[in-house]
Amino acid sequence: MQLHSSDTPGLNRFTRHEPGYVTINETRYRGNLLVFPETLEQDWTTHDPDTLVIADFALLAERLATARVNILLLGMGERQRFPAPALCAPLVAARIGFEIMTTPAACRTFNILVAERRRVAAALLLRKTVEQAQDGMPSATA
Repeated sequence: MQLHSSDTPGLNRFTRHEPGYVTINETRYRGNLLVFPETLEQDWTTHDPDTLVIADFALLAERLATARVNILLLGMGERQRFPAPALCAPLVAARIGFEIMTTPAACRTFNILVAERRRVAAALLLRKTVEQAQDGMPSATA
């Protein structure tokens, strides 16, 4: 789905999302992404939505606190899924607000919050399928 442009020059903005990848500022990315308004980190976890562990959330809490983020959008893939509540304990302890949603919803919401100049991050889980792995398209590098 093509997303509408906004007035956020120099900041990350999702411009497209499809199953297995997103496009940020016209660059396509695959894999699990942690996206901030100014930067992004590829492969923040090697897990998929069904295999997340508490260490993944502890890492998120640490990175978000360092970046002074107060809202995390957790994109769990193409369908709505919720991690076990105990996994979110590091975010709660760090007093970081979070919303769990589909990846497309996280992309749209991120763009809105960045346009409002909010301190937001999106942690996206983009599971690769066999077809995507065989299409020969490399992941972008930051």
